[in-house]
Amino acid sequence: MRNWSGHVEFTAASVIEPSAISDLQSAVASSDRIRAVGTMHSFNDLADTDGIHVSVAGLPPLIEIDADQRIARVPAGLRYGEAARLLDDQGWALHNMASLGHISVAGTIATGTHGSGDHNPTLSAAVHGLDLVTATGDVVRVTRADDPDRFPGCVVSLGAIGVVTSVDLAIQPAFDVRQYVFDDVSHEALLSDFDATFSSAYSVSFFTCWAPDLVGQVWMKRRVDTDGEWTQPGILDGTLADGKRHPLPGHDAVHCTEQSGITGSWHERLPHFRLDFTPSSGDELQTEYLVPRDRAVELLRDLESLAPRIHALLHVSEIRTMCADDLWLSGASGRDTVGIHFTWQRRPEVLGILAELDVLFADRGGRPHWGKLYDASPASIRSRYPRFDDFADLADRMDPTGKFRNRTLDALLAAG
Repeated sequence: MRNWSGHVEFTAASVIEPSAISDLQSAVASSDRIRAVGTMHSFNDLADTDGIHVSVAGLPPLIEIDADQRIARVPAGLRYGEAARLLDDQGWALHNMASLGHISVAGTIATGTHGSGDHNPTLSAAVHGLDLVTATGDVVRVTRADDPDRFPGCVVSLGAIGVVTSVDLAIQPAFDVRQYVFDDVSHEALLSDFDATFSSAYSVSFFTCWAPDLVGQVWMKRRVDTDGEWTQPGILDGTLADGKRHPLPGHDAVHCTEQSGITGSWHERLPHFRLDFTPSSGDELQTEYLVPRDRAVELLRDLESLAPRIHALLHVSEIRTMCADDLWLSGASGRDTVGIHFTWQRRPEVLGILAELDVLFADRGGRPHWGKLYDASPASIRSRYPRFDDFADLADRMDPTGKFRNRTLDALLAAG
């Protein structure tokens, strides 16, 4: 079994998909090494195990809504986009979506995945509670209200504390969004007016290939109820696209969500790609760093010195924003954050630039996305999270024999 891009071969002895919580409990209790696997969209071996892989995708896909509390209990194995559709059918929405709705709810949350928007936190920050099967096979419920001391460590948990079966997510009334794309926006114009650009809509992304002309696309998603229409012919020095666009210039945009200001439901506009289609072949590698908002512009300017090398290996890069949260291992923990993402060509030369990139990002407090490719020592990674020691203690308490660990987690947790 391989990951989504095909470049990581998992070493698990077998894969099981229980259809009942009791069967999952028995499997966990009787295993020496077991690890949850989701939609396999990770680009490193974080999801791997030398024991048994267990998927919760076979558990009943029922969503329970508490309208008074504005909380939805969502099965962990559902794809995020599928959960969004089911919520929308009942008149509810999540605060944000990632670029892809194809990733499982549990996997999205456990790795700190995010969308964009100055006032939008990571998707993990919407979590109010978790149900999980612990190393002993017991079902444990952890909530923000009842477990304030350990809850911030249990959400972005890297699969280290148990197998999550359901997630309580904050919801709000469903809303509509208009999406606009602008061509030929220069890096210089964006960096000179960074804050104004990213605050111009509910969600904003900038795509660039780091080509010699250093121009890209701005993707703007405006809430109909709060942002209104965009009436200007362009943004910065770019112009409104005259047709539907793909983030990668020259690619067919059929897989992308509707643009040109066409109104649509939140779950059909906040992602860049439609859930009904596979957005690409998967023949790619990905890296992303989450950097402090107040260091992002200088970092992006410094990256321009590497632009020729980056461009030669790249499909496309995306820049997004998010506000701070309090989750211990979130990339946005304790600070407003900018995500700088690279979708690489699947070439071995990519591995040769990762260490150099990490030095540049680490100097400015950059934290690599847990599910992407990076080249940094476990000790260096730990040092970028003020609460990592607390997380390590939590993992030891909840899984004292290391049942849910693997090579990556063993190294991280031993590096303190």
